[in-house]
Amino acid sequence: MTSICIVAQSFYDFDARVRRKAEALVAAGYTVDVLALRYPGRQARYALNGVNVHTLALGKKRGSLPRYLVEYAAFFFWVFLQVPLLMRRRRYSVVDVNTLPDFLIFAPVIARWMGATLVLDMHEITPEFYMSKYGLSERSWIVRLLTFLERISFNFADHVTTITDPIQDLFVSRGLSRRKSTVIMNVADEARFVGAGNRPPAPGAADGRKFVMMYHGTLTAIYGLQIAVEAFDTAKSEMPGAELWILGVGSEEGALAELVEQRGLTGQIKMVGQIPAGEIPGWLTKCDAGVLPMRRDVFLDFCFPNKLAEYIVMGKPVILSRLRGLPHYFSEEAVAYFEPDDARDLARQMVRLYRDRELCARIAARAAEEYAPIRWDVMKQRYLRLIESLTQPARLAERAQAA
Repeated sequence: MTSICIVAQSFYDFDARVRRKAEALVAAGYTVDVLALRYPGRQARYALNGVNVHTLALGKKRGSLPRYLVEYAAFFFWVFLQVPLLMRRRRYSVVDVNTLPDFLIFAPVIARWMGATLVLDMHEITPEFYMSKYGLSERSWIVRLLTFLERISFNFADHVTTITDPIQDLFVSRGLSRRKSTVIMNVADEARFVGAGNRPPAPGAADGRKFVMMYHGTLTAIYGLQIAVEAFDTAKSEMPGAELWILGVGSEEGALAELVEQRGLTGQIKMVGQIPAGEIPGWLTKCDAGVLPMRRDVFLDFCFPNKLAEYIVMGKPVILSRLRGLPHYFSEEAVAYFEPDDARDLARQMVRLYRDRELCARIAARAAEEYAPIRWDVMKQRYLRLIESLTQPARLAERAQAA
């Protein structure tokens, strides 16, 4: 059986993109090992849905650049040693390395010498990530170093995958050969949402007289929840019975709760807190519209939020920041765009959807049409075809032996 190794400096159980790829490979008949970080309480090695997971007890602490460097170096050298040891039992045909960091692609260099093909999944754009997180200029020596590391990393890889066409274009402008790159969109797995409408109502769900707008995800400043609260406050007099539910936790949770109280909105804006991932589909059935108010940012300008796909799969219209990469996929008829960082424009779209339920239905239907070509079933087949092409000699040898 052809073996694949996936490397990701993340907690495997909670890394949706890595899990989707690994489980798609297992379903297609591959043996899959994953090297990842150990989540507290997890064993060093375990199996999950047919995937063999090997972990390092390193943790994952957000902080300073030196802290990131220490964590990156520790994981790099663990992968450098672990992959050859595992290859004594399994001859990997492909090692799929997921960023961050970009230079992690060099860790399985011995696997390449042993015959493995190296794929670099660049689902982050590292220079822009650090520019956004630390307020760095693109002319700073750190950003120039990161851009250099990015370039030598995708040049070293045998093939590169990324998550959107605009990001692929950005990498091509920096020297990536388009012929050795493939876009695998980071979209929702529709299977998670099948039958969600038949589940019991989520606690506290709205009744038919209310219009519920919802955000679910991490509560950080860059995701613009403060703008959403300000917009709701501006529009509330025109939306009797409307509510905004905010699901999630994060660094801005306390500040948001304080803002909601200051504006006198505690009865209309509900801070729900952390919801287990498996319960999210049930909650989405109870909202009338999704709100994704991300701020304009050098990093987010290229994003494709996974939450957007989840609302679309659930048939909900979405009010969305008009960031650079999103109109590439969705037209004005498919989402309710507003100008980023503009609370008044967001308030206008809230009122527009509140007043017209038929418009909500039309937007949701058009979004579903435009989403169809990039849904996970399509992306999964594209990923499997890529892996098949990279493992073809090993697969042909297997079939010959079986015959």
